[in-house]
Amino acid sequence: MQPSPNQQSSQNQQGLPPLPAINVHMFAETQAGHDLFRQVAGSRHFQRTSTQVFEGGIFTALQNYAQAPTPELLVVETTADRDGIMEQLMQLAQVVVQGTRVVVVGHINDVLLYRQLIAQGLQDYLAMPLSPGQLITSLASIFAGEENAQIGRIVTFLGAKGGVGSSVIAHNVGWLLSERYGQKTVVTDLDLAFGTAGLDFGALPAQGVVDALSGIDRLDPTMIDRLLHKCSEHLMLLAAPGALDNVVPIQEQALSTMLDMLRQVVPMIVLDLPSDWENWMRAALLQAETVVITSTPELAALRNTKILLEKIASLRPNEEPPLLVLNQVGMGKRPEVPVNRFVEAVGASDYITVPFDEKSFGKAALDGRMLLEEAPNSPAAKAIAELAVRVSGLQEPAPAVERKSPLKLLEGLKKQLLSKKKK
Repeated sequence: MQPSPNQQSSQNQQGLPPLPAINVHMFAETQAGHDLFRQVAGSRHFQRTSTQVFEGGIFTALQNYAQAPTPELLVVETTADRDGIMEQLMQLAQVVVQGTRVVVVGHINDVLLYRQLIAQGLQDYLAMPLSPGQLITSLASIFAGEENAQIGRIVTFLGAKGGVGSSVIAHNVGWLLSERYGQKTVVTDLDLAFGTAGLDFGALPAQGVVDALSGIDRLDPTMIDRLLHKCSEHLMLLAAPGALDNVVPIQEQALSTMLDMLRQVVPMIVLDLPSDWENWMRAALLQAETVVITSTPELAALRNTKILLEKIASLRPNEEPPLLVLNQVGMGKRPEVPVNRFVEAVGASDYITVPFDEKSFGKAALDGRMLLEEAPNSPAAKAIAELAVRVSGLQEPAPAVERKSPLKLLEGLKKQLLSKKKK
């Protein structure tokens, strides 16, 4: 199922990391601008910033900064005409300190004005009406290209209840991204008590996610790199301890710091969350570029899916809704809620169905292999492959072209010559 048109405006911001821990001031001149700035300030991209929204536009900004330094990022709205904008910005330039990035939101859609403002050092000029997603994309892009910018993409998986197969789906997606696409990927198992990532990948590392969360004060990219267990050239694992005695309480701030570090180490991070809700999960949801909810077509799972969708919508305003994966569809004699009724009831705007395939999934688990290794052409494997493309923003790789060795090529030419002589 393709994304609805209503989701398109928010898709550009999905691949952008959150803004760094900076001060952001926004000055609105109209009520529409004030409402827009408030929505942007509440988005997940601004969680680490200290953002303030003021009324009064550029005039108020001039008064504020007559005696105080400007922040790292300054966003101002103006309703002035072209000449008025240039005059206001000349005055603003007198109080803006070096290093402050300035973005102007105006009410004139003028390409020549835009080019003139950019040439004079403005970070961006955007014309109203403007969606929160468009402004977030502009502001986040300013810092995304910097030398030390965090570039890793986080995909968070959680299940509507236990047994829906969220971990299996997450691990298969992580494996596919690393092995088929060659993306350096970390699968992070945050089910500290009963996580199965180590089992699924045939690894029991001595260190893992608990060590990262426990040593948060000394955590840096070097330490993260040491804690990662290398499963293959491109696949790494930050495993759960697999022992109840080693479980520690997860602190939301500690998790956010760990995820920041992971972003600096690898381009793709797959987070596997436990099925029981904990408040610390908010950090995993707020940091993620994409959230995937795995459910099954049952009544209890339907209720939980609806609750999760509503909760995530409140945590991530102006963001693309989670992608729903309906797993184990068509499981024999089990009564099921029809897919279309399920999707309508929970209010999901985007979903993928994974057919029930007990034999392939079971054999893959017993052999310590991924479904895409065991049965790559099965309908379930194809659905997971589609999911991987959707959550990663990557393109489906072209099938490999078989290249003949020089020896085989000569043998082929020889056969052609002999057949011609016989004729």
